Amino acid sequence: MLGQKVWLITGTSSGFGRRLTSLALARGDRVIATARTLSKIEHFTQHPNLHLMQLDVNAGTKEIKSRIDHAARVWNGIDVLVNNAGYGLPALLEEGGASVMLRQFQTNFFGVVNVCNAALPHMRKKRNGTVVVIGSRSAWKPETRGLGFYAASKAAVHAMSESLASELEPFNIRVLLVEPGSFRTEGILGHPWDCSNPIPDYDEQRADGRVNFYKPAGKQPGDPDKAMKIVVDVVKGEGCAAGREWPLYLVLGKDAEVDIRNKCAKVLKHLDDWSDVIRGVDVV
Repeated sequence: MLGQKVWLITGTSSGFGRRLTSLALARGDRVIATARTLSKIEHFTQHPNLHLMQLDVNAGTKEIKSRIDHAARVWNGIDVLVNNAGYGLPALLEEGGASVMLRQFQTNFFGVVNVCNAALPHMRKKRNGTVVVIGSRSAWKPETRGLGFYAASKAAVHAMSESLASELEPFNIRVLLVEPGSFRTEGILGHPWDCSNPIPDYDEQRADGRVNFYKPAGKQPGDPDKAMKIVVDVVKGEGCAAGREWPLYLVLGKDAEVDIRNKCAKVLKHLDDWSDVIRGVDVV
C-alpha cells in the first residue's frame, strides 16, 4: 500500500488503539482516532494528520453509519479500518446468562459488524482498502474460568473475519485478523467479576476464577508497542512484513502461539481417533 493512508481506529483512548494511533502518525499516515467519550482522547498531541471523533460502537446502525460517513469526508475516504474497541465481562456462563452474553456481543461483535458495514461502501467505491479486526487467542483457548463470554464474542469475530475476507477479495479489500495473547495494556482486566446471580454449586469455581483472572495484571508477557508496530508493518507492507504474502491471521505473542498449536493438535487428534466414526456417516 503505497502513499499516505487514512486510518480510522476505534477505541483509541488506551491500549492497542492509543499505540496504533501514534505509530500510524509516525509513519506519515493520517488517523481518525475515535472513542466513545471524546474527552478521553484529547490527550493526543495536536497533529495536522490527526482528527479526533466521537464514536460509540454500541450506538444504533444509523448513528454509526452517520459518524463513519462524516469520518470519510475528513480526508476523502478511509483506507484502513481498525476494529479495536472491545472489552471483557468476566463471569461464569450459567451465572451471567443471556443478559451478560448480549452485553458482551453488543460491543465486541455487533459493534464490529456495524462499523465494518458503515465503512465498506467507502472502500468498495475505491476498490481498495484494509479491514483490521483485533481478535484474541481466547477464541482458541476459551477454557479459562470467567472468559466464556469474552471468548465466545471473539470466536464469533474470528469466524466473521474469515467469511468477510472471502467476500471482500473481489473488491481488492483485505482483512487482517489480529489474535494477540496477553499484553500489558491499560485496564485490560479492569471490569469487575459479575456476581449478581451466584449459584452455590459454582462457589468454588467462582472463587478460584476470580483470583486467577486478575492475577496476571501487570505481568503479561506481551509488549503492546511491539505488537502494534507489527500491525502497521503488515498493513503497509514494510519492516517485518516486507516481501511477505498477505496474512489473514496475525498471531502475536508466544503464549498465543502455544495455545493455538495446542488447540490444533487437540482437534487433529480427535480427527485421527474418531476417523472411522467421522467417515462412516457419508452416503456411499
